[in-house]
Amino acid sequence: MVTMRTTFDIRARAISSIVTLAMALFFLVLPCVVSARAAMNIQEVKSSSGVTAWLVEDYSVPIIAIRFAFEGGSTQDPKGKEGLANLITGLFDEGAGDLDSETYQSRLDDAGAEMSFTARRDSIYGSMRLLADQREEAFDLLRMAITAPRFDQAPIDRIRAQIVSGIVSGARDPEVAAQLKWASALYGDHPYARRDEGSEQSLATITADDLRAFHKAIFAREKLKISVVGAIDADTLKADLDKLFGSLPEKPTLTPIPDVQPKLGQEVRVEYDLPQTMIQLAYPGVERTAPDFFGAVLMNHILGGGTFTSRLFDEVREKRGLTYGISSSLVNYEHANALTIGTSTRADKAAEALALIRDVIRKMADNGPTQAELDAAKKYLVGAYAINNLDSSSAIASTLVELQLQDLGIDYMNRRAGLINAVTLEDTKAAAKKLLTVDPAILIVGPSLVAGSK
Repeated sequence: MVTMRTTFDIRARAISSIVTLAMALFFLVLPCVVSARAAMNIQEVKSSSGVTAWLVEDYSVPIIAIRFAFEGGSTQDPKGKEGLANLITGLFDEGAGDLDSETYQSRLDDAGAEMSFTARRDSIYGSMRLLADQREEAFDLLRMAITAPRFDQAPIDRIRAQIVSGIVSGARDPEVAAQLKWASALYGDHPYARRDEGSEQSLATITADDLRAFHKAIFAREKLKISVVGAIDADTLKADLDKLFGSLPEKPTLTPIPDVQPKLGQEVRVEYDLPQTMIQLAYPGVERTAPDFFGAVLMNHILGGGTFTSRLFDEVREKRGLTYGISSSLVNYEHANALTIGTSTRADKAAEALALIRDVIRKMADNGPTQAELDAAKKYLVGAYAINNLDSSSAIASTLVELQLQDLGIDYMNRRAGLINAVTLEDTKAAAKKLLTVDPAILIVGPSLVAGSK
């Protein structure tokens, strides 16, 4: 899978007072009290204009975190204007409403708020973290960024030049070139094969009118997902939702994107004079809402997702010292799914490492996990969820937005442990056989080609 993604998290603002700085640092180091609760109270809040958000009230720290996502990310870039979604996310603090770039950023500094926007393949994300007593000022600035970005020419040229600089620098990185070739091999002419940052040529064609058209097409209420965590009540949030999002168009204008199956059963070889050889493998994945999803999750955790406790780590790293690290993961996009494995090793050990990886996979496909492995994986995945996903207000807000995007339901956190514990050993064996018996796609990047990898 392509792992490169240039995103423009809009600059975190300098905190404008000692009190604000102290509160922000306190928030960073203190896990949110909400994360320790056995059952999180998630409220669905709907404004008068029909904007819906999930809210977790928490007054332990006087901070509010808001996270939102508009469906339609870099896959919505028009042909020939690749990089448009990525470019637009760098411009939301570069002037909005009647405020030019310098004035807007100064006001954001004074409000002591942190704001960011990010383009991913399937969505445009935005977020803000703010002190509760600065809510009105901070939310007014966020409202302007969401509903009335300026797209002045000088900021466009400056942010575009920054992106181009990164593209030029990346052109000298063999791993960047390899990942582009890998994406093209897996996805062909599908938008997932395109580079999110675009190219020097495509970026040069993007105008302020293109940015305005993209904003109008994507920023609408129907496909909007919002989560808010912190010191704010439901009635206050209802009014704020209307102020922030109520003036947006009701429906977006999205280009339909087809589902795609990664092209497996191929080797992509990229020869570069590097100290190590990088190896990636791609197998079929499973949809997030599929009945056998958690069987695949547990099987993958045992195979390589558990890192230090996984079979791949034990066999390739611990027993033979062929790598510093190896892992596998289930990748779920809106239009494609895969199970991927990645590692790096010494060039003269690459063939040995790849053969060993495939042997471990073959044994998992043939026999599946053991009951002891499954029990340990269940215990970890149930217990680690709060640590990995709910350790701060911002993390909770991010997690809740993802649950909405995946249509998992507001009660998912209460159901999750039961879904995991219901998985049987036969379920994980079936998942292993379904996903791992297919001939994978393999990417090999290094100073010499690996022989006999099949």
